[in-house]
Amino acid sequence: MVTPEQLKGWIAAGLNDDASLSVEGDGHHFEAVIVSTEFADKNRIQRHQHVYAILGDKMKAEVHALSMKTLTPEEYSAQQG
Repeated sequence: MVTPEQLKGWIAAGLNDDASLSVEGDGHHFEAVIVSTEFADKNRIQRHQHVYAILGDKMKAEVHALSMKTLTPEEYSAQQG
């Protein structure tokens, strides 16, 4: 069974070093908040596609459901505000 820490590591490995991640889940269903400058100039669908591409076949076999919030650092700061 996949742990939130494993999923976080897989996503982090495909993003630049400035990314900030939070992942919670029960081994089958996960929720992630992913903050990265890589999301600048990308719409929500493109951001999610980027994360799915990072995970590749893991989305078919090991991760059954992933809900994501994908934000730039500026968007994240505005939400915390």
